[in-house]
Amino acid sequence: MTSPRRLSWRLPVLTGVLLLVMGTPGATQERRSDGSRERALLKELTSTRRAANARGIKAQESIGALSDETDELFAKHNAALKQLEALRSYNQTMREIVGSQDEELASLRGQLEQVDAVGRSVTPLMWRMIAALESFVELDTPFLIEDRRERLEELRELMVRAEVPVSEKYRVIMESYQLEAEYGRTIEAYRAPLLPGSGETVDFLRFGRVALVYLALDESEAGVWDPESRSWKVLDSSFHGDVRTGMRIARKQIAPDLIYIPLPPPEEGQASQAREGAAGEGVGG
Repeated sequence: MTSPRRLSWRLPVLTGVLLLVMGTPGATQERRSDGSRERALLKELTSTRRAANARGIKAQESIGALSDETDELFAKHNAALKQLEALRSYNQTMREIVGSQDEELASLRGQLEQVDAVGRSVTPLMWRMIAALESFVELDTPFLIEDRRERLEELRELMVRAEVPVSEKYRVIMESYQLEAEYGRTIEAYRAPLLPGSGETVDFLRFGRVALVYLALDESEAGVWDPESRSWKVLDSSFHGDVRTGMRIARKQIAPDLIYIPLPPPEEGQASQAREGAAGEGVGG
């Protein structure tokens, strides 16, 4: 049990400690004021930090947008450079093509000038060719005479047509010459008037240019063209069968066979020329 004396000694000490802990009323008020300022300052700092964070976020978004825009512009720039390079290569190629075309155009102009000069010299030649072909037809054996005369008339009409080039006119004339040459290597049977404008129709049989014979439709008469007298001569009835067979061969109704046709004996000069021509063909073959 504690003595009253010792208790009285401890009381002042406890009182001093309590006062020290609690402090004086002025000090407590001052600490309270400092705490309010600290809270206000902390609130201000927090608000400032939040505002700074918001500004940072906006700045980062702006940076991201600028980065995307920069990448897009860079890609467009590269694409534009590639397109520019392609256009330069294309322009260079086109310049070379245009240069080549200019050279070709100059060459064509020179050729056209030559064609005009050739055309001026060829046109008289073509007229002479037509005239020679016309004389040949009139002096030749009179087979298909109307068709051949009509072809010559078409040639004359072709020559005066301005829209037809000289090359085409020359080609058609040469085709007519080739067709006339073909007549000498073929046989043909056709039906036509015996004389131009006459009402008597007969069947003709042409052996190249060697012989031209006819047979009446009722087979009552046959004849052969005589180049010396330039007239028709009536054949003996013994030739009628051969003429009929020849017409069937020409129309491909039967197989080729040997037949007899009336031919005038060649003169000595003609026989000699024929032998020389045959010998020349044999050597050429």
